[in-house]
Amino acid sequence: MSKQSQSSRRRFLQQIGATGMLAAAAPLSSLAAKEKAEERTLFYEKKISAGDKIRLGVIGYGVQGHFDLDTALKVPGVELAGICDLYTGRLVNAKEKFGNDLFTTRNYKELLDKSDIDAVIIATTDCWHSRITKDALAKGKAVYCEKPMVYKISEGPGVIEAQQKAGKVLQVGSQRVSSIGLAKAKELLAAGEIGKLNMVNAVYDRQSSIGAWEYTIPKDANAETTDWDKFIEVTEKMAYDSKKFFWWRAFKEVGTGVAGDLFIHLLSGTHFITNSKGPESIYGTGQFSYWKDGRNMPDVMAGVMQYGDTPEHPAFQLTLQVNFISGTGGQEVIRFVGSEGVMEVQGNNLSIKHSIMPEAPGFGGYDSLFTFSKSMQEEMQKDYDARWTAAQKQRPKKDDVTFKAPQGYSDHLDHFTNFFDAIRTGKPVVEDATFGFRAAAPALSCNESYFQKKIIKWDPVNMKLV
Repeated sequence: MSKQSQSSRRRFLQQIGATGMLAAAAPLSSLAAKEKAEERTLFYEKKISAGDKIRLGVIGYGVQGHFDLDTALKVPGVELAGICDLYTGRLVNAKEKFGNDLFTTRNYKELLDKSDIDAVIIATTDCWHSRITKDALAKGKAVYCEKPMVYKISEGPGVIEAQQKAGKVLQVGSQRVSSIGLAKAKELLAAGEIGKLNMVNAVYDRQSSIGAWEYTIPKDANAETTDWDKFIEVTEKMAYDSKKFFWWRAFKEVGTGVAGDLFIHLLSGTHFITNSKGPESIYGTGQFSYWKDGRNMPDVMAGVMQYGDTPEHPAFQLTLQVNFISGTGGQEVIRFVGSEGVMEVQGNNLSIKHSIMPEAPGFGGYDSLFTFSKSMQEEMQKDYDARWTAAQKQRPKKDDVTFKAPQGYSDHLDHFTNFFDAIRTGKPVVEDATFGFRAAAPALSCNESYFQKKIIKWDPVNMKLV
């Protein structure tokens, strides 16, 4: 290994921290009782595969395309080979950042035709994900496709089939599934730390114009500079609209709204932690509360999903919430409620609070006992005391614990590391096409439910509408 490569490897290790789930050496029940929850740091040990150089292309160089590329280039051995975007200003931006020799194009097929490109990031408008993914796989490229993997449920099986036929790596870009925090949550749920799961409440709120997708539109935006005709090639014909191009998430003609942007993060995390294949019924509702800017996708939306009793998990309900004008200032949390406690996952951190019922049933207090005659109350009290001990009447105590990721930890970097490791070693990715579709379909079904005003039935095993 060259000195330059060794230096790059050291810098990378410093960026991502020490590594491996060493967080909880002692069982939670063995900790001494404390008034305040104990805080532990999630340590991890990330092994970087020494491997061949990977030449990377980017298709869609908007906000997420920039973030994805910046993170991907932190992985040792990854080099940028080309960028494609429809808006000319972003191609100028790419050359300003990476130099005039960088290959740029407005035609993604020209980038896919380059034999020196091994993998591509697809960070385009939702309506283009399926077509470009299939074309990239057919050209022998490994694919990192931003979520949602598909724009329509009907596109899912075709993408799965294309990946299987090509035999190339396909990873979907919901980075939380590579988080050490979610891995610890998965471990603790399986160990029964909160008892039997019965409900999950998931929230992803925002309170800003940018959070609501009102991105800055450049002064030179027009049908020519955005190649509008190409942009609408996969949609119904539409007159040029700069909002539909730059604020595309807010419009159903090209995007998938809060469901495809944020519900899908919550679904991916829930499915990873519970090992679930998905819900059986889906209901979505929404409203336009504040961002009345011409959009036709709600700025406040909720979903309710019913998960069945399966070998992977007990039956549970999932509630989803996104509020783009939330007085909380914004929050992201997935709350797993069990029979003996609650586990909250916030980003890469998690906390567990316990509440365990006593073995003895309730008696007295807010109970019908006091409405009986005095003699009946005394007789029944004696019977109760004879049957149950003082210990059985008390709630068992179990310590609360908080787990935090190391400072500077990045699940986004781990997700890309997993992607490139899979290319180099052939190991499976966490979020493959099947996982990606099983997260996308319920999210997209929330939109269908909202527009059709009905409950959507879904077969999570066979991945089809019922």
